[in-house]
Amino acid sequence: MTARRQENKGQRLGIACLAVLAGLAGPYTSASAVTERVVVNRHSGLAIDGFDPVAYFTDAEAARGQPDIEASRDGAVWRFRNEANRAVFLSHPDIYGPRFGGYDPVDVARGKTVVGQARLWLVSGERLYLFSREDNRNAFAANPDAVVKQANGQWPALLETLSAY
Repeated sequence: MTARRQENKGQRLGIACLAVLAGLAGPYTSASAVTERVVVNRHSGLAIDGFDPVAYFTDAEAARGQPDIEASRDGAVWRFRNEANRAVFLSHPDIYGPRFGGYDPVDVARGKTVVGQARLWLVSGERLYLFSREDNRNAFAANPDAVVKQANGQWPALLETLSAY
């Protein structure tokens, strides 16, 4: 691992741990996590295709969770690499769960719900975003604040169109 990547990983882990220890949930409360209709695999019930949501922050990678380390939350089964990640997630699912429930924020900003892919991701503003296409991830990375602002405006109406768990 390069020194730069190790430094970034340490910074992300430190920020994530501070947020957990301080009890900071940012502008998104637990209630917002529940209302975000998390994308789940209809056959397995897994969120993020079984990838560990905390690993995106702590390891800066999309890492598969273990079948024997799971938690059910918000109508989804979440998998984790280790018990520590599971505990952190359960303390603050509103921080570690993907924003917009795992739908692509660029498409949400356009008024559409398109499922994001676990391997096409970005952490921005201390939130995890999943993307349906690389082009969308690149567009988001170029101006995340503008995309999030527009997506936030579309999201309540889109939530109305999504079926409950």
